[in-house]
Amino acid sequence: MSSPRRGSMGFYPRVRARSIRIRVKSWPSAKEAVLLGFPAYKVGMVSSILLDAYEKSHLFGKEVVKACTVLEAPPVYVLGLKLYKKEMGALKSLATIFSKEIPKKISERIDGPVKSNYDLSLIDEVKDQIAEIRAIVATQPFLTGIGKKKPDVFEIKIGGELNSAIEYAKKIFGKEVSVKEVFKELSLVDVIGVTKGKGFQGVVKRFGVKVLPRWHKHRKGSRKVGSIGPIDPSLMRFVPRPGQMGFHRRTEYNKLILHIGEDPNSINPKGGFKHYGLIKNNYILLLGSVMGPPKRIIFLRYPIRPQKRIWKYQLLKVVA
Repeated sequence: MSSPRRGSMGFYPRVRARSIRIRVKSWPSAKEAVLLGFPAYKVGMVSSILLDAYEKSHLFGKEVVKACTVLEAPPVYVLGLKLYKKEMGALKSLATIFSKEIPKKISERIDGPVKSNYDLSLIDEVKDQIAEIRAIVATQPFLTGIGKKKPDVFEIKIGGELNSAIEYAKKIFGKEVSVKEVFKELSLVDVIGVTKGKGFQGVVKRFGVKVLPRWHKHRKGSRKVGSIGPIDPSLMRFVPRPGQMGFHRRTEYNKLILHIGEDPNSINPKGGFKHYGLIKNNYILLLGSVMGPPKRIIFLRYPIRPQKRIWKYQLLKVVA
């Protein structure tokens, strides 16, 4: 008999993420013309007293205490629009339109050119070729107290039918968009981000391998795997090996938005949150935990595989 393998193979390869600023690889479909995602900054965790309002729950009508994550979500600025066409079954770039009046705090700190000779009239000229339209948005970290000045730039798909998506894109072009215009309370979102980095670790911490007894036959090492495999094949990928642990890109599906607040004083503790400080913008209260340390940028996306049942809670009190 052989022991069960240690650690999940579903997360391979366990390598460092390319960047803290993630790139969304796939987008859901939506009937409403709206941005299908929004970036925010992780603040910390709090305990929330909730009233269970789900009729089929055994705790219906009772108060429950749940762990929640607080995210600060300053408004994003729409730098421009990216038009895509379908070619050989794949999306190909058609045109990029940038706003002529970009705030100085954003324009002087973003990489790459942001100048373009195009204007919004180009959309009507190539409308027959457009298959998808996305907004190029920049975060505004200088509105927060985290000490970061350089904005992160994202491409966010606009949902809805093509005509309504184009009209919505023209409406938000060169303007700020707040999180309350994108998400609603008691709705589900997918959370995409990069986990805490833990560096190079051995097999005991990385996979939970049992520590061997310290006697003379194990003088070559007790915190090791007994065998790394046969002579042929010489390297077996499912054998626990030391390597990078943490700082991995991860996606958590179907997290519940409990509350979107506009008054940061209602949640700020005295002296601010530990390792973060005071919230100065709109904030999101998310049920459960979120990957990454405080101040890490987190991307919220419309659920790509939403569950049918949504737990219903009524927020009573937040205990920071």
